[in-house]
Amino acid sequence: MICIAPPRIDFEALCANVEQRLCELGHLEPKEFPMTQREVVRGGKLCGIYFCLHGPRSVKLTAICDFTKHSVIYYGSDGIRRENAAISAREANRLRTELMAA
Repeated sequence: MICIAPPRIDFEALCANVEQRLCELGHLEPKEFPMTQREVVRGGKLCGIYFCLHGPRSVKLTAICDFTKHSVIYYGSDGIRRENAAISAREANRLRTELMAA
């Protein structure tokens, strides 16, 4: 029996995907604006990553990768939730482990 495994997501790929999607939501050119990341900690444990794309004229588009809910939530420049993308529990746990080791 042949089984095809889904592609692995590493932190760099996650950042690139989040940046691409935020640029699409904000109608911005990819790779033209800086994006920052911050760790989200709850109860002393890493539970997610906060991404912020800093666009022109103080426009900010954000996303949160939630390791506990296994999803990436995208917000528009007005702060309203625009999209929710699922990630597998295995990938969420692997990303958390990768970030904690760094």
